[in-house]
Amino acid sequence: MNQHIEWRLPRSPRSAGRARAFLAEQSREWKLPDDLTETAVLLLGELVTNACRHARVPPGREVRARCVLGGDGVLRVEVSDASDVLPCPRTAAPDDESGRGLALVAALADAWGAHPRACGIGKTVWFEIGDGVRGRSGCADLEGVDDARHDPGPPLGGPRPAATVPAAVDDGP
Repeated sequence: MNQHIEWRLPRSPRSAGRARAFLAEQSREWKLPDDLTETAVLLLGELVTNACRHARVPPGREVRARCVLGGDGVLRVEVSDASDVLPCPRTAAPDDESGRGLALVAALADAWGAHPRACGIGKTVWFEIGDGVRGRSGCADLEGVDDARHDPGPPLGGPRPAATVPAAVDDGP
């Protein structure tokens, strides 16, 4: 049985910290392993920071964070905002003070991607972590696929078609 929780946050620099604290607390209630929790909290903070910093939207728009713990132990975290611009990973120079958030997501998540929201306003950026990700339909390694490619993605709460995962991380040799 899936468990889920959702938070609506203001587009504020403080929202990333609040989201991290909320997920850390929820992870304790769900009794998630510490390593999974630490990774999820870090990556959620990166996605909320991106939504607050880079989404060019009218004042008053909120950021939504949603976490779903599947019965297979996979944690899916989604961050939605009102901007239609899909994220594009970039390579940060060694002296850049920012620009590494999506690289962290790509490196640490078992699967991640972005898609336009079903309502037609904004986008959702998501990641999944947990031992069950690799065995799921649609979460196979996509070696050689450009991380900047973005499929429409799985619909929120809907089935997971096999061709909707735009990026996956190879565990390496």
